[in-house]
Amino acid sequence: MTATTGDVWLPFPPGEIDGLPDRFRYRQWDGEDTFPADPADCVFYVTPYMKSQEVTLRPLARMPALRVVQTLTAGIDHVLPGLGDLRPGVRLCNARGVHEASTAELALTLVLASLRGIPGMVRGQDREEWRGGFYDALADRSVLIVGYGAIGAAVEDRLVPFECGPVTRVARSARTAPHGPVHALADLPGLLPDADVVVVTTPLTEDTRGLVDAAFLGRMKDGALLVNVSRGPVVETAALLAELESGRLRAALDVTDPEPLPAGHPLWHAPNVLITPHVGGSSSAFEPRAKRLLARQLTRFAAGEEVHNTVLIKD
Repeated sequence: MTATTGDVWLPFPPGEIDGLPDRFRYRQWDGEDTFPADPADCVFYVTPYMKSQEVTLRPLARMPALRVVQTLTAGIDHVLPGLGDLRPGVRLCNARGVHEASTAELALTLVLASLRGIPGMVRGQDREEWRGGFYDALADRSVLIVGYGAIGAAVEDRLVPFECGPVTRVARSARTAPHGPVHALADLPGLLPDADVVVVTTPLTEDTRGLVDAAFLGRMKDGALLVNVSRGPVVETAALLAELESGRLRAALDVTDPEPLPAGHPLWHAPNVLITPHVGGSSSAFEPRAKRLLARQLTRFAAGEEVHNTVLIKD
C-alpha cells in the first residue's frame, strides 16, 4: 500500500491519540449530522462506534479517494452493505485485538451468573427473599465454543482457572489451536448433545445467520445453557423462545434479534434467560485499546506498509 496524504476521519479527538503520524489532516466525526470536511478528501475512514448502520454508511458514497475503512468492532457485517459505493482496492479492517478481553470477560460473567442463579437472587434481594439452595457450578461442566476465533480463544483462556470440564472448539474449518483441536462446523450436530454450556462467538455471515435454529437447540441436552455474545441474528429468536418457555434450556444473551429488544417483546420475560444490552465490547478497556490500534494502523498506512486486520479488499 502506497503512502499517501489526505484526510483521516476519526471518532475520537486526534489530540487524544498518541503516536499519530503527521502526514494526514485529522477530522473528528462520530456520526454527527454535519460532516467535518469534504468526504471526497478522506483516505482513511474510522467508522463511528455503536452508531446505526445508516449513520456509519452515510459518507461512504462520497469518498472517492478512500483507501481504508477501519471499524472499531470485531464484526464488519454493518459495513458490508456500503461496499458497493467504494472503488476497487479499498481495504476493510476490523478491530481485532480491541474487544477480545472485554467480550470474553462478559461471556464468562454470563456463564457464571446464569449457572449460579444470580438473576433470581437479585430479584429476591429486591423482595427481601432469602433464596438459598444448591446451584450449578461451572466446575466440571463441559463447554462448547462455537466460532472459535480470537474472541473464542479469549473465552477459553478465562475458563481455565474455573476447572470446567472438557472444552470443545468449533470453527468454519478444522485446524489445531494452542489449546487443542478445533472441529469443523460440519461436526457441530454430533458435538451439541455433550455440552453443558454452549458459547456462541461466531461472526455474522450468510453461513451463520440463523445457525442456532430449532434443530441446533433441539440437539442441546436438557438444562444446557446457551450464551450468545456474537450477533443477535445468529440465533433464531422464535426457536429459542420455544425452548425457554418449555423450561428445557437456559440462555444468557448479550445480543438479540431484534436489537435493541423492544418493550413488550416476550424474550424480556421468558423463563431462564439473562439479557444484557450488547455491552460485550463497551467497557473501560475499549477506548485505550482502540486508540492504540488506530495509531498503529495509521503509522503503517503513512509508511506505505500493509495495514493489519484486513478482512476483505473491494473487488
